[in-house]
Amino acid sequence: MRVPGTARQGGISQNAIAAAIAMETSKYWPVAIGFFGLGTAYLVSRGEALFRFPAPSLPSLPNPSTGRTMNTFITRDGTEIHYKDWGSGQPVVFSHAWPLSADAFEEQMFYLASRGYRCIAHDRRGYGRSGQSWQGNDMDTYADDLAELVLKLGLRDAVHVGHSIGGGEVARYIARHGSQRVAKVALIASATPLMLRTAANPQGLPGAMFEQLRASVRADRSQFFEDLSLPYYGYNRAGAKVSAGVRKSFWLQAMTAGFPAVYFGIKAFSETDQTEDLKRLDIPTLILHGDDDQMVPLENSGRQQARLVAHATLKVYQGGSHGLVTTHRDAVNEDLLAFIME
Repeated sequence: MRVPGTARQGGISQNAIAAAIAMETSKYWPVAIGFFGLGTAYLVSRGEALFRFPAPSLPSLPNPSTGRTMNTFITRDGTEIHYKDWGSGQPVVFSHAWPLSADAFEEQMFYLASRGYRCIAHDRRGYGRSGQSWQGNDMDTYADDLAELVLKLGLRDAVHVGHSIGGGEVARYIARHGSQRVAKVALIASATPLMLRTAANPQGLPGAMFEQLRASVRADRSQFFEDLSLPYYGYNRAGAKVSAGVRKSFWLQAMTAGFPAVYFGIKAFSETDQTEDLKRLDIPTLILHGDDDQMVPLENSGRQQARLVAHATLKVYQGGSHGLVTTHRDAVNEDLLAFIME
């Protein structure tokens, strides 16, 4: 006797085949569920879904048609910029380092948001989740994108925190758009005023070094970023406590950046002379720098910044690397909080 709706094949009903498959594959269900965790997992026999595992319940994304916007905006030249916006209170705006993303500041953002501040960090154009434009990978455009973010969110009395090239972005933003909406500035291992050695900047780094950076990006940027994570965090120093997780995070963030942003960004952070930008900082400025920064040496950056900025306070971290926001996160967090509260 055949059960209605079932097919027979070689004397065995399809339901029996399905039951056998289910029994054999039941031990793989967790894998199936994990692999298809963002959709519906299927175990399939002869093209038919036998079992369905509903996906975990996830919050729905805001619908633009309702007028509620997601955490992105479109710049005047049509580039989409992604940003994080955590907490409430006085805004603290973060500008990240090359070749990373807003994720690099999550330790600081969580710390300050937990203490009553609104923390905002955007992925610079070409990096992270932002659009990968060919054009605009220069300091003026970075600054203008930041200005658009500030206006979009209606930010006032903001504290701007810039790390590495992000420090240059903040300085150029104020130079181009003024400090009316800015309360304070913090420059962390900032690549200002000028990294390239010139006749006017004899203490800078040789141009051949930046040409080598570009050559490494062209040759094998994946391997280059993995290698770069060692000196970036000072992990190549004797006795350093190396975090494999931090190195993987660095590599992952760097590899989400588009090739044009990474390549052209080298020119932006190395050849942009921001001496005059720093002189225009007319608000309290905290300068944090490590004395063992192998990317942006203290003597031709942090110490020069302290001389050029009228209302600057320089704090040097003994043995500090370029990746201070990670390797010295607790000290950086506390110093930022104390500075903001002054």
